[in-house]
Amino acid sequence: MSHPLPQIMLNELDYSYPNGTVALRKINLNIYRGELVGIMGMNGAGKTTLIRTLNGLIRPSNGTVNIEAENIEPKSIGELSKKVGLIFQNPQHQIFSNTVAEEIEFSLKSLNLDKEKVRNKTIEVLKTFNLEKYRERSPLNLSGGESKKLAIASTICRDPEILVFDEPTLGQDAKEISFFTNLLKEERENGKTIIIVTHNIEFAMEYIPRTILMAKGKIIADGITKKVLTNQYLVKKSSLVLPQTRKFALKLKEIGIKCPDNIFSKVEMKNFLANYLKTKLTEV
Repeated sequence: MSHPLPQIMLNELDYSYPNGTVALRKINLNIYRGELVGIMGMNGAGKTTLIRTLNGLIRPSNGTVNIEAENIEPKSIGELSKKVGLIFQNPQHQIFSNTVAEEIEFSLKSLNLDKEKVRNKTIEVLKTFNLEKYRERSPLNLSGGESKKLAIASTICRDPEILVFDEPTLGQDAKEISFFTNLLKEERENGKTIIIVTHNIEFAMEYIPRTILMAKGKIIADGITKKVLTNQYLVKKSSLVLPQTRKFALKLKEIGIKCPDNIFSKVEMKNFLANYLKTKLTEV
């Protein structure tokens, strides 16, 4: 039985910045169509550099980036942006139109649609992202959460097959994170491949099935998120912090309460403690 080719193949990738900083060292990575993958590690680990090689913003010093079994080296950033949508950590780095509506319209123009289709699609996108009331407002006057939403909307409206988010939950409140997680669900149902750079371990544990850990420009782990992010050695090596629930579970073990290793979320911990106390009270 033949296995499908990876949608993204990175082979022996190296990259050094002009000041001599080595950002990527011998990166080998395969990502398959429809996967949801997290990339984690401390600042300076090479995460943002890595994702920027996917749409040509950074061209590796050595190695190849293949998308759909095709080397992207000869392709322009414009060509690649139709296939790979990259949403920056700071939305101000990719928003530049005079109004919110114009931002969406500009993005859609790259699809060579006629004026009426652009207008109709813009209305649809603004509605989907709850941005209608801001349509004539300057993007510079939006809140951090709304400007991030606009950056996502202006990328997703082009319908790229691969979506790459750099710290999408940073500075977002619970409502905004909920909107984002629903969006992820919809895009996955549409068959999109999604890559998320994040420091948010709780978010990764709950929503991201596969996690890649990076340190000093190298991939140090790649596997099932719940296994990778509960490995104390790997978490320490990548300078991350164990999730609060895991820290609490380890403390419970220290005082003799056998907390299962498969508890990751606050809800799971709450249920475990409720059952534990109920059992203890019954024993009394």
